[in-house]
Amino acid sequence: MGESSVNRFPGWRVVTGVFIVLSTGSGLGFYGLAVYLNAFNNELGWEVSTLSLATTWFFVVSGVVGVGAARLIARHDVRVVVVAGGCLAGASLASLGQVREVWQLFAAYSAFATGWAMAGLIPLTTVVTRWFHRRRSVALSVASTGLSAGGILITPAAKWLLDREGIETGMPFLGAAFVVGVVPFTLWLIRPDPAELGWLPDGDRSEPGAAPARLVGTPFHQAVRSRFFVGVTIGYILALGSQVGGIQQLVKLVEERTDADTAALATLALAATSVVARLVGGRVVTAVPMMFFTACLGGLQMLAMLSLAFAESTVTIFASIVLFGATIGNILMLQPLLIAERFGVLDYPRIYSRTQLYGLVGTAGGPLLLGWLHDSAGGYRTSYAVAAACSLVGAAVLLWGGPARAPEPDLTDLAVAA
Repeated sequence: MGESSVNRFPGWRVVTGVFIVLSTGSGLGFYGLAVYLNAFNNELGWEVSTLSLATTWFFVVSGVVGVGAARLIARHDVRVVVVAGGCLAGASLASLGQVREVWQLFAAYSAFATGWAMAGLIPLTTVVTRWFHRRRSVALSVASTGLSAGGILITPAAKWLLDREGIETGMPFLGAAFVVGVVPFTLWLIRPDPAELGWLPDGDRSEPGAAPARLVGTPFHQAVRSRFFVGVTIGYILALGSQVGGIQQLVKLVEERTDADTAALATLALAATSVVARLVGGRVVTAVPMMFFTACLGGLQMLAMLSLAFAESTVTIFASIVLFGATIGNILMLQPLLIAERFGVLDYPRIYSRTQLYGLVGTAGGPLLLGWLHDSAGGYRTSYAVAAACSLVGAAVLLWGGPARAPEPDLTDLAVAA
């Protein structure tokens, strides 16, 4: 290995690895669930509300597993957790091809959610927060753009495959793709923390023989009792409930109002917009108050949901999707950034996993609520109007939580992972 490669800061290689793994998990998991809902509805004739309940169950399991994943990565190399999760998620995704009963779908989704959480946001954003402090918002915005890239590159291909080959033939290929997109890139690119390689966060060099600095930040028990934590948690219950519910029902909405080919482009348009918005937002958030920016996005999401509720033509539907994508590009990225900015890295995995666990009320309940309203009202107009109201209230609660003000860390006392 040449001297230049030895002296090159590895943090951006880590960001690249996180980007690829998140792309895989998002394209075949987060966005992919909407494709699977549509496929099971079309092939097996199961009701949207039943399939939405399975999606809700997926997020419930993933949230509970996320708390355990936070404890695992505090004790073990994060790559072990991510690789194990990728293998489990791939195997369970492949098993969906054999599902013929509703209980089998719930069983497969339980295993899929477990693997997805182990290879998901909690371990991967933890790695990024270890490698970057001053440039954390930029690094997280680049890494989390993988969430949208998966929707652009992978989800449309998954829908095309299932439309052409069906669930039984197509799902094993998607399971194999999950493993390929997670395991080799985790082992090749991701490293647990900078100290092992003689670095400090953001590319600063540690002194030879220097003892690792102590972890800094707010202790877990103090953080979860703060007004800020409560505001972020409740605000995100409402904002992500609206967002995730809207995403999971979007393919079905577009297909009902247009046709299957147009519906295949819906996720692509949504994810493409979110990529641009997230990259812009990662820089904007360094210049404006972070919580105010998050609340404004909640208000913008309200407008997008309301527009989708009443849009009927292809033009108005896709205009609404672009507006929706602009909020997706940043709201999800800002949750870990808010937690890291306010509470530091001392107990970041535990604090973030706990707010995600509480947030399951929205993340898991959103798809169920919108699916139930669809079946009850005979369409998506009421569903998306309710989602719009949730977004608006969520924005107000976020503002109530207060600003995410946190002093810049002292480089002589920076935290490194044990």
